[in-house]
Amino acid sequence: MQLTQFTDYGLRSLMYLAAQPDRLCSVREIAEHYAISRNHLVKVAHRLAQLGYVTSSKGKGGGIRLACKPQELCLGDLVLALEPNMYLVECFNRAANTCTVVSACKLKHFLADASKVFINTLDQHTLDDVVISNQSVVGCR
Repeated sequence: MQLTQFTDYGLRSLMYLAAQPDRLCSVREIAEHYAISRNHLVKVAHRLAQLGYVTSSKGKGGGIRLACKPQELCLGDLVLALEPNMYLVECFNRAANTCTVVSACKLKHFLADASKVFINTLDQHTLDDVVISNQSVVGCR
C-alpha cells in the first residue's frame, strides 16, 4: 500500500503547523522546509481548508494554521479524508474494475480487512503524537 503524494504532503503540512501553533505559516515556508512543490502544496492547503483542518488568511502576512488542536485529529481520519479512494487493488473501484474473477475472488476480502487494520492502527494516534517539536521543525531540512 502506498499513500498518494497529496496525502503525504497534507500530513507533513499538518505536522508542520502543529509545531507552529502560535502563528500563521505560509505555503511557501512549508514547501521550502520540505523541499516540495509550492504549486502542489497550494492545492493541498486548499483541500485542508475545505475539510476544516486549517484556516487560511490571504494577503501580506497571511498563511495557514491548524483549525483545531492536534490532539483532536486522528491520523486514520486524516488519511481517509485526504485519500478518499483507497483502492488497494482494481476490484475495490467498481467503476474501473475489469477483473474477470471478481465474483469468485477471495483475496479482496483479506485486502479489505488489512486496509481496515491499517486505518484502525492510525486512528489510535493523533497528529499530536507525530508532531515534531518547534525547534526541530525550524532547524531541520
